[in-house]
Amino acid sequence: MKKFVYIVTDRNRTSLHVGMSSDLIKTLDFYKQMPSLFFDNAQQLTRLVYFEEFRTEAQALSRFKLMSRFTRMQKERVVRSCNPDWVDLTIGLDFEHIISSKKLINQVNLPFGMLS
Repeated sequence: MKKFVYIVTDRNRTSLHVGMSSDLIKTLDFYKQMPSLFFDNAQQLTRLVYFEEFRTEAQALSRFKLMSRFTRMQKERVVRSCNPDWVDLTIGLDFEHIISSKKLINQVNLPFGMLS
């Protein structure tokens, strides 16, 4: 079973939150549906800026514990190492989810005469 360690932030990058999940998309949907559950309204953690995938829970848990102790500067360094523009990575995850759950109807049937 896959496990993810991730960093989410708000639109102004004032908060950096490290988390661990087995279903990253569901976790990010939860953050978006319940924005003020853990933080105030100004700090809506809706931007996924970093994540790592692990095969075992033990590996993910040890990485989560390590990253949870990071200072803000260390967390920023980790994010910038693979996402220097702080782009929201949720878009890419949603795209994979949409593609895998829906049939693609983008094939074009051409007559054999047009192929030669």
